[in-house]
Amino acid sequence: MANQLIGKDILEKNFKTAMRGYNQEEVDEYLDVIIQDYEYFLEEITRLQQENDRLKKQSDHNRARPNPSNHQVNYDILKRLSNLEKAVFGNKYEE
Repeated sequence: MANQLIGKDILEKNFKTAMRGYNQEEVDEYLDVIIQDYEYFLEEITRLQQENDRLKKQSDHNRARPNPSNHQVNYDILKRLSNLEKAVFGNKYEE
């Protein structure tokens, strides 16, 4: 990985001047824009890394939770169905 710059590194970078060189003010203004973008992207990378870590922990937590077995779910459904039939049909259903 390349050296990681910070906004201050960009701001404090000095270039040698030469005859017929670039306009110093124009270069400085452009570097200011680059610094703002650079700092924004560093913050965004940090935010996304934190969100990624949070989602991984949440996913691990959800996997660790015990899921009810299919047998228990089926039993619960049959019990509810039986209670519903009794409520709707009453004792007629048992005859």
